[in-house]
Amino acid sequence: MKIALLGYGRMGKAIEQIAIKRGHTIVAKVDKNKNQGNLSEADVAINFSVPDAAVANIKIAIEKQIPVICGTTGWLEHLKEIEAYCTQNKSAFIYASNFSVGVNLFFKLNKILAKLMQPHKSYTAKMKEIHHIHKLDAPSGTAITLAEGVFDQSKYTDWSINDTKGDTILPITVKRSGEVPGTHSIEYKSGVDSISIQHEAHSRQGFALGAVIAAEWIQDKKGVFSMNDVIDIN
Repeated sequence: MKIALLGYGRMGKAIEQIAIKRGHTIVAKVDKNKNQGNLSEADVAINFSVPDAAVANIKIAIEKQIPVICGTTGWLEHLKEIEAYCTQNKSAFIYASNFSVGVNLFFKLNKILAKLMQPHKSYTAKMKEIHHIHKLDAPSGTAITLAEGVFDQSKYTDWSINDTKGDTILPITVKRSGEVPGTHSIEYKSGVDSISIQHEAHSRQGFALGAVIAAEWIQDKKGVFSMNDVIDIN
């Protein structure tokens, strides 16, 4: 498989290493200060660019009917536009706030737990996420996806960073520390006990591997998909 990397920062470099180990070829690297290779040769493009470049990068690939795997967060006000653009151009697209297989299983577990907790009104929920000091968005895209999973199954309708403004507001504590790849936890607490689940990434390798697995899966497909399709947990 021939891969174009749209964004060549930490994640782009990690994806490159894993893709090559899995027998793939990097045919293009596009970044703020780099435009190497030929995007048109790619079978698939993987976008981990900065948020401001995401929409343009994705559209350029889709116009060429090159499937796009996108893990950039912080641009999602344009997501519906991109999904429609993909359909219009008969291409393929996957966006995920996190491509780690473990995190996507955690997303599913989060929804199941939220549904189980829904009848038990004595419990209140809260979330915490920790990332490295270089992360630009807060809360993380992963935290927002987890919050949306809770909303689907509970009284909560919105989130707030670090404080609670009402019974339907899910508080998210955000911490930036060192080089932490990503830790997310959800806790349900009552007067008598607490129930919590947590996912802790040990490195960026899981995120990068998941993106490459998604790229392998999407070849020869048309449409808008998710990681649930890739790992078959719908």
